[in-house]
Amino acid sequence: MLLVGRGDVSVVHVAAIRALGASLVGTCDSASDYRAMLSSLRPDVVHICTPHDTHVPIALEALAHGAHVLLEKPVAHTIDEASRLIDALAGFPDLQVGVCLQNRYNATSQAAATFLQDQKPAGVRGGSATVFWHRDAAYYAKRPWRGRVQRSGGGVLINQAIHTIDLMQWLLGDVSQVSGWAGRIADLPGTDVEDTANLLLEHAGGARSVVFATVTNAVDSPVTIEIVTSSATLHLRGDLTITHADGRIEVVTESRSNSEGRDYWGASHQLLIADFYRAIEAGEPFWITPAEALKSQMIIDETYRKGS
Repeated sequence: MLLVGRGDVSVVHVAAIRALGASLVGTCDSASDYRAMLSSLRPDVVHICTPHDTHVPIALEALAHGAHVLLEKPVAHTIDEASRLIDALAGFPDLQVGVCLQNRYNATSQAAATFLQDQKPAGVRGGSATVFWHRDAAYYAKRPWRGRVQRSGGGVLINQAIHTIDLMQWLLGDVSQVSGWAGRIADLPGTDVEDTANLLLEHAGGARSVVFATVTNAVDSPVTIEIVTSSATLHLRGDLTITHADGRIEVVTESRSNSEGRDYWGASHQLLIADFYRAIEAGEPFWITPAEALKSQMIIDETYRKGS
């Protein structure tokens, strides 16, 4: 296994690889000659944890060297660049590319998905979500690419709230219409990405959801998701509470993250990575493909185009 990118999130990938007993043959940052490492080491899998605008070039190079690829989100910094990777995959039918939308593996997300699958589509009325996080000038100064649209593709939506938007469209169904706004209210120096956004999503099954996200909060507050159905209300804030119309209450406890990485990344990177490796070993398709991951990114892109 080869890890490209030594940024903050790389630590959870290293921990997951070690926990699986896999062999990490090398690491490099995005400025290093990863091509030479691909040629000399010939890894089976390449983990890409680099700035958003470098995802696709590195992934294509890894595929050309016969390696499976696991990408950190998003697929790319633009829809066009992500589509370039998706189109190229037809030329590598024996190789897999997965994307780290690890919150789908959370115990609470899985429980919510199972509950909603048992509901009639007309019984799912809608939902809401909030992402109230804190990012200051030091955060962007540490990794300047984060604060530039040209390299990151955007701010709070594509870099922080993408996981929550992904859960909303995964749990409530494909999104048929997007309205919203994304802009700057803190105006941090040296940045041109949005720090605050709100979205109104119309889902194909008839449900409606709203999302509010900002990195201007004083602290990193827990993400909240509420989904209302005809028979229950689901409230996710760390743990999942399902309050049934007949008064019954169920609680699903979320696993807590270990010492690797940050609490707000969740505890499910290792579960996703293990499942990706299992799919490769079994010769089965991994389910969070670039095309699947592009669904949430297209919602974000639509917000940027319509509401900036």
